[in-house]
Amino acid sequence: MLPAKLAPIGEIVLVDALSGRDGSNRSRGGNRQLDADTDQRAILAWLARFADSPNTLANARREAERLFLWSLTERNKPLSSLVHEDLLVYRRFLANPQPAQKWIMAPGRKAGRRDPRWRPFAGPLSEASIRQAMVVLNSMMSWLVEAGYLAGNPLSLSRTRRKAPPVRVLRFLESDLWEVVRQTILALPQETPRQCAVYARARWLFSLMFLGGLRISEVVGNGMGDFFMRSDSKSGDQRWWLQATGKGKKERLIPATAELMVELMGYRRSLGLTDLPQTSEPSPLVFPVAWRRATHSNWPEPLTRSAIHGVLKEIFALAAQRWRQDGRGDAQAAKLEAASAHWLRHTAGSIMSNQIDLKHVRDTLGHASLTTTSIYVHGEDDARHDAVSKAHRMSWEAAGRAHIL
Repeated sequence: MLPAKLAPIGEIVLVDALSGRDGSNRSRGGNRQLDADTDQRAILAWLARFADSPNTLANARREAERLFLWSLTERNKPLSSLVHEDLLVYRRFLANPQPAQKWIMAPGRKAGRRDPRWRPFAGPLSEASIRQAMVVLNSMMSWLVEAGYLAGNPLSLSRTRRKAPPVRVLRFLESDLWEVVRQTILALPQETPRQCAVYARARWLFSLMFLGGLRISEVVGNGMGDFFMRSDSKSGDQRWWLQATGKGKKERLIPATAELMVELMGYRRSLGLTDLPQTSEPSPLVFPVAWRRATHSNWPEPLTRSAIHGVLKEIFALAAQRWRQDGRGDAQAAKLEAASAHWLRHTAGSIMSNQIDLKHVRDTLGHASLTTTSIYVHGEDDARHDAVSKAHRMSWEAAGRAHIL
């Protein structure tokens, strides 16, 4: 287990025992631009820069927190004493955080940060995730040097790779896995009022995130009042849209298809609401399972990212169970168990990219460029695989027959 004195303080989990120690890499010069006198305060000052971007803040906090805890518990030194060699060891640690019972969360529903079962990792990081973690930490170290808190950035000595390998999206659900997720939701029990509410919320949440390609932060940060209708400029037909504020506070218009609007109306009816939201209605996109208009006069607070994550993980776990019960193997069931909100977004992007112009996919998902959207185009890879498999062969069997003759 992590040390007994580990406890959430502010926005980062800290170990009290060593966090105030004066590190050997602390700047001794007179150009200090921070009031921070401990690593804890210095990290929080760096994190405060991302206060208006919840997703960036969460990612930055996660990486800073992991390094901070590792430094104190594994190297027995404050973060401000880390040197180049320490960070080489840390990079290898990310690929296999051991001992697992100390660092890796147990399978199942994600524990809250104040829960004694909480751990900094869900499992070993992929090479791509390790590179991203080191980019974030390099940014933090550079900022702390610029602010006059650290004397130098030990990550600046790391070798810079000339060219990153081409990006491939691996965390998405193929059609058969996506189908079992849908069937799992449809099979949820609906005998009691609470079971009906659980079913309605799960169906709506998966519809919203798949059809709209929303990030989990966008589900939390936007509301039903962001749906609006306007006339098509050519045909005059009425079309519904969702105006979502996303990553980096950027706004985008998401087509609210007829199917999505049917799901929205069904979900609102289950809550005792009118079929369609009023303009600027201050209601969240997803409600607590016990909320009903008949018993509540005020709108509820939006569900947290952790709560949304928990709903998704429960469905993915049930889908994995269903997959195993059908005798279809553990490998794909494990993939379902690993799935998360971002897997759902990648699944939506992958399916859309095989059917829709990439420019439309880019704008719906809120990508800055088509280069990002292109990572979802798996069809070309599959076609190339088929073509090479059929035409480029060793043909040992044919050669063997010729040899016999």
